[in-house]
Amino acid sequence: MSKRDEIIQALKAQLDELNGELDELETKAKAGREELGKKYDAQVASLRASAATLRTKIDEVMAAGDEKWEAVVAEAEKVQKALVHSFNYFKSQLK
Repeated sequence: MSKRDEIIQALKAQLDELNGELDELETKAKAGREELGKKYDAQVASLRASAATLRTKIDEVMAAGDEKWEAVVAEAEKVQKALVHSFNYFKSQLK
């Protein structure tokens, strides 16, 4: 497997994992809606938007030519790190 394929697979796997965990957190937030309030709905929507951005970046990595590939990967990794950070912060607020 090429480095490119490994990076794409890793990004996709992390996105799938985060989306699954986000589904669980969304369920918890809805169950405790009265306590959590609407601010969590906004955070979930923001995380979903970030996940969609990462999905777009993954598609760009897959389509990028060799000359632009490294720059596109760097952008995708920045989006991925920001999503993971935001997700972990949100998750910590639910505990």
